[in-house]
Amino acid sequence: MPVSTERVRLHAVQTLSDHWYTLRKVTFDLRRRDGQWQTLSREAYDRGNGAALLLFDPRRRTVVLTRQFRLPAFLNGSSDGMLVEACAGLLDGEDPETCIRREAEEETGYRVRQPRKVFEAYMSPGSVTEKLHFFVAEYEPSDRVLAGGGMQEEGEDIEVIEMPLDEALAGIASGRIQDGKTVMLLQHVALQQ
Repeated sequence: MPVSTERVRLHAVQTLSDHWYTLRKVTFDLRRRDGQWQTLSREAYDRGNGAALLLFDPRRRTVVLTRQFRLPAFLNGSSDGMLVEACAGLLDGEDPETCIRREAEEETGYRVRQPRKVFEAYMSPGSVTEKLHFFVAEYEPSDRVLAGGGMQEEGEDIEVIEMPLDEALAGIASGRIQDGKTVMLLQHVALQQ
């Protein structure tokens, strides 16, 4: 937990839930731009930091994505809760590159040769502490060494999808692809072409 600074003074931190990840209620003073202090109370969900990877074959102009059930999307109106995504995972004490190599093999079955970190981003900074490290890596069909599909003991049941980059970009416009990290990575790759 961070310490107080010249702009923020922490008063109380209360753990509301520590089941799946940690939800805390934090009461603090924030110095406004006009110099006045304001007392606020907010909740922050801490699930750890993560890494995301888009596998891209520039010769064939294809990408490897995943499709899996996401309860929050289902609860917020997705008819089946299934989202098309770039592979990703929590760092769980690993460095971002080690994490994404492991996740790519578990989820997609592809061995990652040379991941290139392209940026970092807070995905929902109003309520979630997570920072994602974004990577892109080239692949070719021979890099697939496993079936993928995720880890059943972690509740994963992941479909691996290979599609043309243009089809994936069209999926953003049509609403087929709605996952933020995936949209960002697809647009990054498209801008580099």
